[in-house]
Amino acid sequence: MSVLLGPLFKVISTLAFAVMLVGVKLLSGRIPAGEVVFFRSAFALMPVVAMVAWQGELREGLKTDRPGGHLIRSVVGVTAMALWFSGVQRISLADSLAITYAAPLLTVALAAILLGETVRFHRWSAVAVGFLGVLVVLSPHLGELSHLLDGGAATGAAMCFVYAFFMAFAQIQVRSLTRTERTGAIVVYFSLGSALVALLTVPWWVMPDGRDFAILLMTGIFGGIGQIFLTLGYRHADASVIAPLEYTSMLWAVATGWWFFGEWPTSTVLLGSTVIIASGIAIVLRERALGLKRREE
Repeated sequence: MSVLLGPLFKVISTLAFAVMLVGVKLLSGRIPAGEVVFFRSAFALMPVVAMVAWQGELREGLKTDRPGGHLIRSVVGVTAMALWFSGVQRISLADSLAITYAAPLLTVALAAILLGETVRFHRWSAVAVGFLGVLVVLSPHLGELSHLLDGGAATGAAMCFVYAFFMAFAQIQVRSLTRTERTGAIVVYFSLGSALVALLTVPWWVMPDGRDFAILLMTGIFGGIGQIFLTLGYRHADASVIAPLEYTSMLWAVATGWWFFGEWPTSTVLLGSTVIIASGIAIVLRERALGLKRREE
């Protein structure tokens, strides 16, 4: 059973994040994205701090020598979340998720540029194929470029794509932080820093009614639960085993989109998603093969 714990925790995390996104979409048109980001980050602190305390790392685990690194992570993360949440409110859950799958592909490119990681032909090829899949998903919106700024579906698709860039940079920042920082510190300071940065949007906030406040609470708590199980997943299994399971999130997106909003992905989205997912898994498998080869040497 212990062998299955890592993958199980990863799948639970994708389900928790899917529930979080349902909350974000339910708030469409009523609560500004900056306000949603604040409550998502603030309420996420409750389960996250509880996890760190349960692990006995509430004091030692939160020590840091890199407050600047955590601040950069928070600013980038808040920007990414605001873009994603705004995009989700404009297009279907499946569409938005398929577009954001570009983030791992961009991470490969940024790792080569910013961290000096060696990226060989196989991974560059997988990245190129993956971006073809992203273009397939975006293709229905490319003809709407003249409406890019009208706040509609084209705007939402663009926001999700820009989110992928910020998310890729955030992942690079996390890789850098993990060299010196504990997992608990990274997770707690991200939620805390994100909440503080999101306070800059207070002038545009509105007063939520009881129903919307409950949804905001749900969004934050499930976001925190997602972070916890994501962390536990990587603790119980290698990244090469866990990473492909990220794509189970598409199953949750399709299911929750259909159940709550009557959405169903088009054949274009399904085709593009298949290409993106295949390229992402190819990258992970290549990483695993290289890791095994290095161990043998």
